[in-house]
Amino acid sequence: MPGEAERPTIARVLIDSPLPQLDRLFDYAIPENLQSTAIRGVRVTVPFRSAARFSAGYIVEVADSVDYTGTLSAIESVVSPVVVLSKEVWELARAAANRAAGSASDILRLAIPPRQVRVEKSWLDAEPTGGLRPFATPAVSGYPPDALESVVRANARAAVAAIPGVVEFAGGATAGAWALTLAQTAAVTVAERGSAILAVPDYRDQEQLLAALAELVPAERIIRLDARQSNAERYRAFLRCLRESNIVIVGNRSVVYAPAQTLGLIALWDDGDPLHAEQLAPYVHSRDAALIRQEQQGCALMFVAHSRSTEVQRLVDVGWLSSIDPQPHRRLKVVPTAQQAARDGFAARARIPSSAWQIASAALKTGPVLIQVARPGYAPRLVCRDCHSTARCRQCDGPLQSKSAAAVPSCSWCGALAVNWQCIECDGSTLRLIGSGAARTAEDLGRAFPGTLLLVADGERPILHVGAEPALVIATRGAEPIAKGGYAAVLLLDGENMLARESLRVGEDCLRSWSNAAALASRNASIVLVGVGGALATALTTWHQADYASAELADRRRLRFPPAVRVATVTGTHERVAEATLAAVDADSAHFIDVLGPVMLPDGSVRSIVRFDYALGAAVAAQLRADVIRAATARRPSRPPAANQGRRPVALRVRFDDSEPFLDA
Repeated sequence: MPGEAERPTIARVLIDSPLPQLDRLFDYAIPENLQSTAIRGVRVTVPFRSAARFSAGYIVEVADSVDYTGTLSAIESVVSPVVVLSKEVWELARAAANRAAGSASDILRLAIPPRQVRVEKSWLDAEPTGGLRPFATPAVSGYPPDALESVVRANARAAVAAIPGVVEFAGGATAGAWALTLAQTAAVTVAERGSAILAVPDYRDQEQLLAALAELVPAERIIRLDARQSNAERYRAFLRCLRESNIVIVGNRSVVYAPAQTLGLIALWDDGDPLHAEQLAPYVHSRDAALIRQEQQGCALMFVAHSRSTEVQRLVDVGWLSSIDPQPHRRLKVVPTAQQAARDGFAARARIPSSAWQIASAALKTGPVLIQVARPGYAPRLVCRDCHSTARCRQCDGPLQSKSAAAVPSCSWCGALAVNWQCIECDGSTLRLIGSGAARTAEDLGRAFPGTLLLVADGERPILHVGAEPALVIATRGAEPIAKGGYAAVLLLDGENMLARESLRVGEDCLRSWSNAAALASRNASIVLVGVGGALATALTTWHQADYASAELADRRRLRFPPAVRVATVTGTHERVAEATLAAVDADSAHFIDVLGPVMLPDGSVRSIVRFDYALGAAVAAQLRADVIRAATARRPSRPPAANQGRRPVALRVRFDDSEPFLDA
């Protein structure tokens, strides 16, 4: 038949394997019976290591010839005719993996859901969707005229300050104003440019965004793709993304890898939320994946947040992102209040300053009041009354706990009683309870506000929405419900406790969570920040969170802390870590690369931190990746060292942009 000889006869296959030494393309012959189905992007099985052993993989490329002169093994089977791996997604996975010194197959497991045969058959038998309903292109409200529309039409990149407040839609649904901004921008994209990908931290944000989209975009153009779906639902949504164009794809962090026809926009809401950080190797943050994809495909990119992350601030400083602020809008009434303010009467029962109690009492006459606390449950934290250092056990260094400051505290780890406790920092001997959980706060407020409806919202008791009637809503950070019309007042408690957490990011994390809660207030509502002063209180009071991010980034530049520089943690045996870090320094000028450590870890392994400038990222990643492969393929001792009691530490593990080692900074 004419043209038969022109068909490619060689397939280059990526094996689906976690082994780093297999993170490359393998050449296989395409047998004659698979010539029509063995095309780029399909799932296949191939023989590996022996003719009787088969591995799953994807055809990444097809060719007519290769340099290899021997006989190639042939593809065993084509699992499915569906092209599940698009060229764009493969290039994104490869680039993201290279940047993080990881395997592309690990990223593809996030990008491509497991195959569901019945769903796939039904999708193949169905006719492609056609005749999508047109809709009017909305204007993006609240910003300078044509500001965000220009980002989309010019395929530009921007850091967008979200508008505080809540909006109510015609159908009665309520969402944050940020959700309306993202929905309006996505609608412009779908109507004029192509498809839009919108990534949010969790299902609470996703529900708000879907409610906003429902007001602007026809339902058949909206596709939900997230981890809460069943395997069948997720695969069905994934297949729709492969076939349909001019759609909005909404999901959590892995949605950044979704296939999208004619991608016009990627937008992330609240990129500083820890849920945007991938917990599986190679630990690529959704923000970094979005940056890579934007550069590869030339689409528009927006990071929208109430409080800007230091990573986004760095990109603004270097000119990679433009900064867009809303038009002049209402100024939030934020009142910083010292934790040690005078307490009396009902305020003492609620364990809040008198001024905060008075604001809450007045607000409850007109609507609900939001009270944000640091943690769920009951347990507060014990600290030294003099220096506020966490009270710790003398035997195991675990945190102490007690039902009251007068009771003898005990260790929450080993249970030992801390009789005659003395602070190791200042020699103080008096303890103080700071902070309390949502349940404990609800009980105290119930006594202070008898007869008032009390609602507790946290991870175990999710509440997405509350009505406009008076109620006290006690919520942990990130679990705050949306109130119809906004909250009449917002009280931000436990500020001192939140800031006492040992973390490099504690300041920006607290400012982000306080800003998100304050943004839920109604017009003219009062917001009380308890127990916090200084730069953080100023940033929240003036609603200039970007100024704090800029100052924080300047401090980190002086200290060479991320994100002013990139970091990679190298963990493994002492010998392997020493070899890898030395090779990384030799990969380029040592003037720009330095190594901290090694330090011993509880499992017997050691960890070093490699710090380097962004321009050296590719060289350092390539060198460390080579060391990981070398360690994975080296001969290992048949018996583990006796000191490890049968547990052998990992030979070598590398993680880029890891903030965990800086928790004590």
